[in-house]
Amino acid sequence: MLKKIASRSPALDKQDGMMLLEGLIAILVFSLGILALVGMQSVAVKQVTDAKYRSDASLLASQLIGTMWVSNRTPAALKASFDTAEGESAELTNWKAAVAATLPGITDEVNQPTVDVTSLGTANDGTVTLTIFWRVPGDDSSSATHRYVNVAQIR
Repeated sequence: MLKKIASRSPALDKQDGMMLLEGLIAILVFSLGILALVGMQSVAVKQVTDAKYRSDASLLASQLIGTMWVSNRTPAALKASFDTAEGESAELTNWKAAVAATLPGITDEVNQPTVDVTSLGTANDGTVTLTIFWRVPGDDSSSATHRYVNVAQIR
């Protein structure tokens, strides 16, 4: 009895390994998609953190403006009590401590907030400019500091 030897057709020989190659390409495409999602997530976390710091700076500036509104609102009294170039009242010292405790990268030497009470023209209109600086953790020292500026008129 003769045994029949099965032979493969030449068309099937050309398909050897094609399924493996398709599987590897699918894994590559899937991996690239996952890497893109991870990259987008890290950018989103950074943007949310930056927005939180800006929001905190806005809240802190509003707190000091509120303190100014309930104090003696004459331009001379505002300048004597709240202008960082003139001197520091207890309210301003406490506020600066709250800023340093809330925002990152603020020390006694660098990134201190400034308050400038100006008298524009001869009207002594009590324009107040608050500038709050901070440096996000992970930023190198060559990058610019972040800042929030609030201008208000206290009358």
